[in-house]
Amino acid sequence: MRFLILLVASATALAGCNGGGAAQKKERDAPLVTLAPVQSARFVERIDAVGTARANEQVTLSAPVTERIVRLNFDDGAFVRRGQVIAVLAQGQETAQLAEAKARAQEARQQLDRLEALKERGFATRSAVDAQQALASQAGAQAAAARASIGDRVVTAPFGGWVSLRDISAGAVVGAGTAIATISDVSRIKLDFTVPETLLAQVRPGQAIVATAAAYPDQPFRGTVATVDPVLNPATRAATVRAILPNGDRKLKPGMLLTVAVESSARTAMAVPELSVAGDGDDSFVFVVEGGKAKRVQVRTGLHQNGLIEILAGLKPGQRVVTEGIVKIAPGQAVRTAGPGNATPAPRQTS
Repeated sequence: MRFLILLVASATALAGCNGGGAAQKKERDAPLVTLAPVQSARFVERIDAVGTARANEQVTLSAPVTERIVRLNFDDGAFVRRGQVIAVLAQGQETAQLAEAKARAQEARQQLDRLEALKERGFATRSAVDAQQALASQAGAQAAAARASIGDRVVTAPFGGWVSLRDISAGAVVGAGTAIATISDVSRIKLDFTVPETLLAQVRPGQAIVATAAAYPDQPFRGTVATVDPVLNPATRAATVRAILPNGDRKLKPGMLLTVAVESSARTAMAVPELSVAGDGDDSFVFVVEGGKAKRVQVRTGLHQNGLIEILAGLKPGQRVVTEGIVKIAPGQAVRTAGPGNATPAPRQTS
């Protein structure tokens, strides 16, 4: 009899231990998740495009006539001032023609003075004076033409800028139209990019833009929209937009390809981390933890930016959503939360 009592007591105690261990095991088996609060963030609507950098001013100086180059006054990549002489072409024949024209003009003026004196004394006719006046004017015009011809043989910079690499030398005979040097004013950059006509209403002069070059991927270049081409390309149904970028450090070069982001509008809205939002067909949802259990909440999302997703509807400020471990949970399932500041631990489950 005593043996049977001991056997029953042992079985009861073992059953109690097994029940408590099962409850503890179920608590340990609840998925471990990380929570994050619904926060406010600034979202900026952007238009993304690709543009080409152009110099503020750029000109290719060419030889105006066929002639031999006497002197070049620039170095590769040097800065030149406005009006600085870039190249001098041979002008010996033109100089001689100028001297001859000056002599003829002087002789004509002297002869005109003598005829006018004679006319006053009645020894010369008015027609003779007029004829000599015409000869004097003709000689002066020939001198002016010679000066202009000499000026054409002196090539100067129309504005200050940086000159291109030199690929021509003094002594070479160049034909009319041969390029001598290219001067670029890169103190600021004109950035041209296209915007589809469906987005033109979101672009206006004065709007801020951010551009990025492949050469400097970590450095944004900021500028503003200067103008929008009033004529669309009928083939692409897009308009060219020109923005201005300051370029004091001359990092941007004409011809560079830049990615452009036009900030069309900005707003502050609720946001959650991208990892917390899951999709189910066309619907999006998140998990919030209430009373230690996961609750699935459908949300309407907006922009994606800086690792956050804009929440347009479905959540309230201050709610906590599951960010890590979302694939391990189901609606109504008890969860454990990791780290301080998350939701309270899930209640112990008993069988």
